[in-house]
Amino acid sequence: MSTAIVSINLFGAVALLLFGLGQVRDGMQRAFGARLKAGLAAGTRDGLRSFFSGLVATIALQSSTATALMVASFVERDLIVPRMAQIVLLGANVGTAMTAWIVALGLGWLSPLLLLCGFVVGRGSSSTRKGSGAALVGIGLMLLSLHLIGGATEPLRTSAALSAFFGMLDNAWPVALVISAGLAALASSSLAVVVLILSLATSASLSTGPLIALVLGANLGGAVPPVLATFKAAASARRVALGNLIVRAVGCLAALALAGYIAPHIDWPPVSRGNLPVDVHLAFNLALALLAAPLARPLSRLTMRLLPDEPTATDGPLFLEQNDLGTPVAALAGASREVLGVGDLVERMLVEANDALQQTDPSRLAAISTLEGRVDRVQHEIKVYVSRVGQCEIAEEQRRHAMDIVDYAINLEHIGDIIEKGLLAELAKKIARGLAFSSDGHEELSRLFAITIDNLRMAQAVFATRDNAMARRLVEAKEDVRRLERQSAERHLQRLRDGRAESIETSSLHLDMLRDLKRINAHIATVAHPILDQSGLLIDSRIRPAAT
Repeated sequence: MSTAIVSINLFGAVALLLFGLGQVRDGMQRAFGARLKAGLAAGTRDGLRSFFSGLVATIALQSSTATALMVASFVERDLIVPRMAQIVLLGANVGTAMTAWIVALGLGWLSPLLLLCGFVVGRGSSSTRKGSGAALVGIGLMLLSLHLIGGATEPLRTSAALSAFFGMLDNAWPVALVISAGLAALASSSLAVVVLILSLATSASLSTGPLIALVLGANLGGAVPPVLATFKAAASARRVALGNLIVRAVGCLAALALAGYIAPHIDWPPVSRGNLPVDVHLAFNLALALLAAPLARPLSRLTMRLLPDEPTATDGPLFLEQNDLGTPVAALAGASREVLGVGDLVERMLVEANDALQQTDPSRLAAISTLEGRVDRVQHEIKVYVSRVGQCEIAEEQRRHAMDIVDYAINLEHIGDIIEKGLLAELAKKIARGLAFSSDGHEELSRLFAITIDNLRMAQAVFATRDNAMARRLVEAKEDVRRLERQSAERHLQRLRDGRAESIETSSLHLDMLRDLKRINAHIATVAHPILDQSGLLIDSRIRPAAT
């Protein structure tokens, strides 16, 4: 076969692999994006949970870059502390390595079945089914691409030119690392490069040392795309990507220095040469996670010194451009981004209140009033800005969108008021008096807090996507909260009748917090009403008609 045909076959197979990866990522985000993000944001209370959150999210999304960008955005919004973010990315790196190890098991025969199943599942009407179908199709294409890559590289394994090139790398391991890193950075996928190395691993001319260097280079290059993608983001987001790059770079250099001692032992007969790249890939990332996780705190301090926070002139709105007022589409897009930012501030208030409940820490309450002041200021600016957009001639659809933005901003401001004037005061009273809820009462409140935070995150997604199915789930979740609040109140009254001391001391606080969380969920659910109303899925009243 000519060199041109071999190159086309190889690059086409790699392109199919990258396309399959993209299909899996997009499909999983479409089907479970809100739940993945919520789980990732919630699963970072300690190092072990952070590690497994990153691992699971990356296996689901088939992209450590996607996980890194999500984590960076969470750090930017103060939803994840930087130290835990670095541990999440260590888990993400292991998740990518596990994916490479799984796809190397020789499951190509599953490709047609997965393509068929994905096609059938994807014909459903819900976004979950469509996304799941796309993800199954993506996995099928990935497995198919592995077969094509194996066939495309078959002539290369006996190529005299490639043998000569591999022979040159025997004495230039750093060059092998740089070449592989460049390929991984260009492809935005370390997995694709490791799979390509896997297809060449059985070549007799590729010795173990350069092979290890190529795998290390793929790991290093995989850390570059998040750095480039966050180049214009806030310093807090850029620090996450930079920390991951530093860890990978130091780990790769250390492993490269040790490769000369490790390679002779890897060449022992028990080690399978065919799967050596994915074995090295997984072993490297597991070792890196074990060694780097305890250093997450000093790494965060180092990145803070390298990328200090930029001075900010104001904590007001960021996207309400006065120059866009003459272009309603652009103006409303900016207002939508701004109101989502208000939702993020309210989420931070809820998270702080929940942490104060869990840790009995008055310092957790200090930031709530500051955040509520920012919510008030920004939502007022949004209302004024959107009213100025409405002064010009705009289409009816744009007018409805403007009203939806204002309504959501008002409801978020009401939620902020409930948190500050209700939950904040109640938690401060509990802490000041040294009171403690009963174990059952504390569990009930914690569960309702977690549900409320998840519902607010779903409301953000509903506002951004206007997805009917998600909007329906949000309204149904409001009814679930009402039922939980009623059940918790009844159980609390039963504990009072049983004479439990903790319940007697905290009775008014418990009932007031239940009421406030129910009110918050009622405001959260209102974002779904105009979406369901436009789709004809919302009735005018829940009251039965009077008998005539």
